Amino acid sequence: MHALFHANAVDYIIILVYFAFVLGVGFVLRNRVRTGEDFFLSGRSIPAWITGLAFLSANLGALEILGMTASGAEYGMLTTHFYWIGAIPAMLFLGLYMMPFYYVSKVRSVPEFLKLRYNEATRALNAIAFAVMTVLTSGISLYSMALIFQILIGWSFDTSILVSALVVLIYVALGGLTSSIFNEVVQFFLIWAGLLPIPLIGLHSLGGWQGMMSRLPAGFGHLWANLGSPSHNPMGIGWLGVVLGLGFVLSFGYWTTDFLVVQRTLAAKDLRAAQLTPIYAAFFKMIVPILVIIPGLIALAIFPKIGHSPNMSYNLALPLLIAKYYPPGMLGLGLTAMLASFMSGMAGNVTAFTTVWTYDIYQAYIKKDASDKHYVNMGRWAVVVGVIISIGTAYFAAGFPSVMDYMQTLFSFFNAPLFATFLLGMFWKKATPWGGFWGLLAGIVGAFAMYFFLPAHMFSSPDAGNFWRAWWAWVITVVVTVLVSLVTKGKRPEELEGLVYGLSKRPDYSGYPWYKRPGYLAAIVFVILVGLNIAFW
Repeated sequence: MHALFHANAVDYIIILVYFAFVLGVGFVLRNRVRTGEDFFLSGRSIPAWITGLAFLSANLGALEILGMTASGAEYGMLTTHFYWIGAIPAMLFLGLYMMPFYYVSKVRSVPEFLKLRYNEATRALNAIAFAVMTVLTSGISLYSMALIFQILIGWSFDTSILVSALVVLIYVALGGLTSSIFNEVVQFFLIWAGLLPIPLIGLHSLGGWQGMMSRLPAGFGHLWANLGSPSHNPMGIGWLGVVLGLGFVLSFGYWTTDFLVVQRTLAAKDLRAAQLTPIYAAFFKMIVPILVIIPGLIALAIFPKIGHSPNMSYNLALPLLIAKYYPPGMLGLGLTAMLASFMSGMAGNVTAFTTVWTYDIYQAYIKKDASDKHYVNMGRWAVVVGVIISIGTAYFAAGFPSVMDYMQTLFSFFNAPLFATFLLGMFWKKATPWGGFWGLLAGIVGAFAMYFFLPAHMFSSPDAGNFWRAWWAWVITVVVTVLVSLVTKGKRPEELEGLVYGLSKRPDYSGYPWYKRPGYLAAIVFVILVGLNIAFW
């Protein structure tokens, strides 16, 4: 494939400086990693503003940068539902209601919480499912970055994958989660600096928002106005599917139970910092559409054939804009910003996989009584294995027409049933250990069955299929959990203290000023969220 742009020496120097920096962080932090809690949870010592940025940056990976820009070009402002309905409410719920359970119970992972609330079998099922999902998703970052470098500067697909995988391998293996978090904070600012010029330059060249809208299909600037009927919008889904499938099941399933993001909150220095982590992140999450969805609209306005010819897939929306707008030197900054986003996404997956493998599979079932140093070494070997598997899944992800469809499909398989298991476990005292296990298993199996046995043409778009499949997987999990719980023995109330909402002490922040209290800050986020939905109705 011919490169769209030829990088010069300045561009390569910028990229090399970035590589040197992230590797340097790994080497510097290596001496701080002495225990398993240091390596896997950063010693639970990091301030809320750092964990908040890392929480957001770990999610600002290939799916966000490449997939959401492509989706913006394909569906218009409807894609913003993935943020304003499909992220913010769940992030606030995580901070206000779920972090007290996670943090106070001192669990090291999401599967470990399931062991305490339900039983060992439920933990094992979730650990295995999460490990499979994580290595399948981490390959997206490698694939996306290889695509970018292949298109923009002519690197081979294989070279791009191997170089990026090697850098992630070194800095995560050396510094563990601390290295990953500190790099994610730097990557957050780098991503904004490298990609923000695109919407600014693009909107200016098109004559502002109205000038851009005049070149786009009718309805591409609205969030809700065209959701009265699935046939009235390009996403092919009505408001009920968006609210139930995306806004409730997929959103809460990802943001409240996926260990990739929960792991960042567990690294916070205290419970209040852990609760503030996703709430701080929500302030920034609301404006991420400026960085990804508006460039998708700009790409469609400038390249009207995008998505409708073999050489112009929607996934090329961002690379085409960088090639058009960035001169030499700025190209290096833009490339480094995308490199940072892909590496932060991959590192997030690798650190989460490493923790779940080491604590919830290896320690639980293979070697139970080894030393702490042994588990740290096992964690480092798990990083190596995780990166190697990610290389393989990168080639697997390349076979999907859209990285967005690939991710949402995986979430409907694993996260939607898990959210039902958590919701019942945390808010219904009568959910029994075996109710949790069989419900989760039934939901996962049901999601796979719907994917493989229901014909694709039943749904008007891949997104519609993912939203409804996630909803019904959640329903199956709830129904089976309730039915099994009614005929099996539950745990005693004293065993559920700190694990179920009605049997837990709520944190009291009455002595703090309003700007340090999670509830007040969450309310501010919610008011802004409502205003944004009205403004872009």
